[in-house]
Amino acid sequence: MEIPYIVVDQLTPSQQQVWNTYFGDADRPRYIEEGIWRRTQEEATADQSGWSGGDDARRRLIHYRYRYGLVSTTAAPAIGLTDLYLYHSVTAPADEINTHEDALRAALALGGWKRTPGGALWMRHDLKCKITQYALHPQDAVARRKLPQNYRSLDVQIASAQYAPPPAVRQRLWDVLASGIRIKDQRGTPTLVPDLSVLADHLPFQVEIGCGTSVEAGIPPLHRLHEIYRVTDRQGDDPREHRFTLSPTSDPLLHEVLTEPEEKTAEFTEMFKACFLAEPTPAMHALKELHDAGHLVGPVITNNFDVLAARAGLEECFMRRYDQAVPDVEWADGAKALLVVGLHADRRKVQARARERGLKVVYLDPEGFWHDGQFNPYPLEGPQDDDLVCRKPAKEGLPELVNLLAEATD
Repeated sequence: MEIPYIVVDQLTPSQQQVWNTYFGDADRPRYIEEGIWRRTQEEATADQSGWSGGDDARRRLIHYRYRYGLVSTTAAPAIGLTDLYLYHSVTAPADEINTHEDALRAALALGGWKRTPGGALWMRHDLKCKITQYALHPQDAVARRKLPQNYRSLDVQIASAQYAPPPAVRQRLWDVLASGIRIKDQRGTPTLVPDLSVLADHLPFQVEIGCGTSVEAGIPPLHRLHEIYRVTDRQGDDPREHRFTLSPTSDPLLHEVLTEPEEKTAEFTEMFKACFLAEPTPAMHALKELHDAGHLVGPVITNNFDVLAARAGLEECFMRRYDQAVPDVEWADGAKALLVVGLHADRRKVQARARERGLKVVYLDPEGFWHDGQFNPYPLEGPQDDDLVCRKPAKEGLPELVNLLAEATD
């Protein structure tokens, strides 16, 4: 596989402007795409991890970090993947680890990888791969984590040939692991409302948006990343019932990367490509109208990396930071409510802090999704007793709010 790997070819002049304004020279490195998946087998995750006792301590960790940039071509420039970094670490009983390592070496041979002199690395064109087995992982030794005696760990690092991840990048996943698993909120009994007209009594308001607005723009939902990185074994449509991929002998991700890296890289980069090609939606334009009318104040709080709010003309407060357990939020002076749009569990601490400030918390979310013509309930996790929930999609609820507030002020 050749690096740079072309993701969006032959940019139009308007696309070049989008890149320069929102990705290449932005106030944060939007040309970096990064994700961390941590799945552990323990009592608190028993329903999805299969934990049944102290001998169950399997662990699967994934950290990816991709860098994109403009690439010169014979015609118009393209967007290319210029750095690739994929780190995969599994911990399991020794027999599973040994079987897993044998399968990986077979996949390396099948994929045409060549071992370098000395045997430390495997190379395939512009990619390199390193495999290391540990009786006790160095990170576990430092953290004094105790695992069953017969457990082993296997690390696989796949990267573009010229990329060497700095220590801070290599450490990031382990810092996230040390922070512990996410404890789910206990949902209260919020009040259901037919529309967002209640916000007329809580003006001005601030807004927090999740992936619901991105999905409406044609960007794949989060579970698409689960599919690409094989985070869960998707046997049904309800995300709450998806079981963790933990046994290395039933984990297809590395086999896919090693045998067909070009095809798998196309999957790895499809989310960034979709974000770049997406356009602001009616919901985003409605937010801009609400802002211009003085009803919406402060920056849009978001952990989305599609830049759609900014491209609609709004300021963003971006929170996707792995070094912040509780991310900083730029609260607007005078805001009386927080409108939470299309966001489930990821940043519910923002809503808790809004309540502490005395803001009314209002949710706009259908609390479900359509699949194969059937609506599948997917309740929000965060709403509490004094909160309000409007079960409409953003593309319906936000333009409706524009009209409702316009009528109220006439």
